[in-house]
Amino acid sequence: NLYYMNYRDQLVLTGRINDVGAYARTNIPESYRAGIELSGSMIFNQYLTCFGSATVSRNRVRHFTEFVDDYDNGTQKQYTYNETDLSYSPSLIASAGLAIMPLKKLSISLDGKYVSRQYLDNTSRKERSLHPFLVSNVKIDYEWKITEKINASFFIQGNNLFSEMYAPNGYTFSYIYGGQATTENYYYPMAPFNILAGIKISIE
Repeated sequence: NLYYMNYRDQLVLTGRINDVGAYARTNIPESYRAGIELSGSMIFNQYLTCFGSATVSRNRVRHFTEFVDDYDNGTQKQYTYNETDLSYSPSLIASAGLAIMPLKKLSISLDGKYVSRQYLDNTSRKERSLHPFLVSNVKIDYEWKITEKINASFFIQGNNLFSEMYAPNGYTFSYIYGGQATTENYYYPMAPFNILAGIKISIE
């Protein structure tokens, strides 16, 4: 799948403060997203299937003005950027996995997902970004027939198998104080290895 989305007046945060002291969203006149999405799977036999997907994209703001608080003077400074990355828009997302069915109603799947660098604002500054990350998960599914009319399914899933230390989200705040520009980043870290299990019972 190929796509191109051309935006007019997209709302984004710029750091500008409105007349009641709140951070305002501003319409960016021109921005766009363009990319290619690929997905596929291959069934080797009744026991083994592999699958994968990838999205490669370019997500840009054509012209962007950043407003930074200047506490020394009680004003804000403006910085202009051209062709910068849209915030929280990785240029590459890819995943791949294997599904094994050793028994008719038992399946075991292993998958991995990679997300490239994401920026916390629209300035494309590396010091205001989320690091790329790769996480792997494993899942076991089993179905069985309890009675003629009652069916049950059970799953257990191990997330972040290798306890990757990563944060998929966060925010940034910049200001000038004492003649020095400071940027503070805040992150929402994900849990290391964790387990999720569930059971479903259906009655016909």
